[in-house]
Formats: sequence, structure tokens, C-alpha cells
Amino acid sequence: MTDRPVNLYSSGPPETVIDPEPAEAIAALTEAESAADPIAAIGSVCTQWPTFLAAWASLGDAVAEPALKYAAYRTGYHRGLDKLRASGWRGSGYVRWHHEANRGFLRALAGLQATAAVIGESSEDERCAIFLRQLDPEWPPS
Repeated sequence: MTDRPVNLYSSGPPETVIDPEPAEAIAALTEAESAADPIAAIGSVCTQWPTFLAAWASLGDAVAEPALKYAAYRTGYHRGLDKLRASGWRGSGYVRWHHEANRGFLRALAGLQATAAVIGESSEDERCAIFLRQLDPEWPPS
């Protein structure tokens, strides 16, 4: 559990920021993304840091098979919900893109939405699209 409180704004819903990842994990992911075999290298990062949301989103980005993309993004999404709850999120409020630490979760959710559309999961595509806009009303990022 984090010691950082959820910010409450009198003008709107609370805003949650996920705790940042260790610098070592970020460096490993950066290196893995440019490896000769990025899928295997990113997969190793996911194995070493299984709660590293950006790694799961990157794995989803790297694989071509829609079922594997879906699995990677869904893992990042569910791990992200766990991290959000640990950061004080109670099922509503903002999780904005402009906070770097939130981007892995939002990338995983956006990837899940896009892949759901590809595989014909229209209800999940729609649910994810709505959820993204609820989390960050300025979605998609520019």
C-alpha cells in the first residue's frame, strides 16, 4: 500500500497516480524494445517485473497475433486495476495520461480496446472506450 494519498479536488472527481516503476525496470524495457528479438526480450521484462504495466503494453504492441495482443493487454489492464486500487483508487475518478506513471495502464487499456475491435468483441471495445474517457476526459492524448 502506498503512503501517498489520493488527491481530492473540490471541482471534480479524485485523481489517482500509480506509483512509478523502478528505474532498473524502465531501463530494461527500453533496451528490450530495441532488441533483436523484442518479443522475447519484452517477455523477459514482464517475467522479471510482472506488475510493470508498460511492459505488458509493450508486449501487446510487439506481437502480431490478435489473441496474444489481447492476452498481453488484458494482463496489463488487470494488473493496472490492482495497482490503481493500491494507489487509493476506489473505482471512480481520474487516471490521467499526463502522469507518466499512469501511461502503462492507459496504454494497456487502449490496446485492449483496439484488439477487442479487431477480434469482434464489440461490447468490450465500447466499454473500454467509455472507460478511457471516464479516466481521462482529454483522451486520446495528443
